Amino acid sequence: MIDHLLKNGIIVTVNKEREILYHGAIAIQGNKIVDIGDSDALEKKYTDVAEVTDLDGKVVFPGFINTHNHLFQTLLKGLGDDMVLKDWLATMTFPAATNLTREDCYLGAMLGCMEGLHSGITTMVDYMYPHNRAGLCDGIIDAYKELGIRGILGRGCMDSAENFGVHPGIMQQKDVVEEDVRRLFETYHNSEDGRIKIWVAPAAMWSNSREMLEMLWKVTNEYKSGFTVHISETEFDREATKALHGLYDAPLLEELGIVGPNVLMVHCCYLTDEDMDMAQKYDIKVSHNVCSNQYLSSGVARVPEMLERGINVSLGVDGAASNNAQDMVELMKFTALQHKVATKNPLAISAEKVLELATIDGARAVGLENEIGSLETGKKADLVIFDPLECPKAIPMHNPVSTLVYSSSLKNITGVMVDGQVIVKDGIIVRVKDEKEVYRSVQRCAEDLCVRGNITNRREGHKWNSVY
Repeated sequence: MIDHLLKNGIIVTVNKEREILYHGAIAIQGNKIVDIGDSDALEKKYTDVAEVTDLDGKVVFPGFINTHNHLFQTLLKGLGDDMVLKDWLATMTFPAATNLTREDCYLGAMLGCMEGLHSGITTMVDYMYPHNRAGLCDGIIDAYKELGIRGILGRGCMDSAENFGVHPGIMQQKDVVEEDVRRLFETYHNSEDGRIKIWVAPAAMWSNSREMLEMLWKVTNEYKSGFTVHISETEFDREATKALHGLYDAPLLEELGIVGPNVLMVHCCYLTDEDMDMAQKYDIKVSHNVCSNQYLSSGVARVPEMLERGINVSLGVDGAASNNAQDMVELMKFTALQHKVATKNPLAISAEKVLELATIDGARAVGLENEIGSLETGKKADLVIFDPLECPKAIPMHNPVSTLVYSSSLKNITGVMVDGQVIVKDGIIVRVKDEKEVYRSVQRCAEDLCVRGNITNRREGHKWNSVY
């Protein structure tokens, strides 16, 4: 007996041959795909099945992999709109970050992961950089475990740059950080059948001392894990790093020896040719966060050039305070359109390449390309079911990849499976008793956080902002 057979569907495999099976089926046993092929053939082969799902022409994609986020920021959606970065930090982000509790982080992560699941995200990389008290990361992991998502928790930190505006209430000393990083690794790394992993995630090169960065790299390699960091998000990041360390941020990574395939650089809007040479040389990965870069006017990453050089690029929704969504479907369209208009070249990137960034290239970015990122025999059963009939935007569907990237919405994501377990069925997250009650709890939590942080840019306190 096998556990699950998905039949009569369009299977977009993203395997090496990039096969699309227009009358396909997937057989699942435990947490793995045991067979994939023609639907009629698999139906005859597997007659003893615990659960059969007739896809009736729906599309199955590999689960989407989000390689950068700040889940606590879901509580801050809309509070930082239309601001320059220093005001965004001073009036909203830092006041919230200095008042966070474990329960805030849990509820923020629940909301972010639930929205992510509804957009097909099966793997979520979070980057928890502010710490005003102990236990904040645990709240995020609580949400990962409750929802059954594949979750990577990047333990962030800052121990310098108060002169650049970093609030001292969210800075920690190296010894405190190391103790907590090791606790997180020992408690959670590779738990939940391997679905939960711990990484390190220093906020930026300019907000951490060399000693902190070197310690984090040492611990990363002890646990055979990953290191992710914001790099050249803005010109300020580069100049501030040079002021503190004497080098720009990407070259500083190389000088410190923080290089290799387990390093993930985030944003990268201002990488130079030399920086890209370095990334190519050491197989350093990139997380591209186009919605956030547009929202904050950070700049345009040179993604088509990175891809031409063979640099592995993945997609990140980033925190909801600089995106206002956790929507991978939306992010894919923005990614495609950004690089077409920036280069004035409609061939700068294709729908198919954007899907690769969200799946197999995302898997490579987090070192899991042998387990997830494509639908192939032997890989984990992380997948998304897409129903074009759920939203008129997706009709007619002539090419399933094009429809996903250019013509779809959250409504089209009707099913999600992680590790062989059904997480979303018929558009409903099955592990949550009442989704709306969670959303009500998040709303109350967000309002309370604004009171605690004296954040007034909401409701009656928000001024009509007609720029002209």
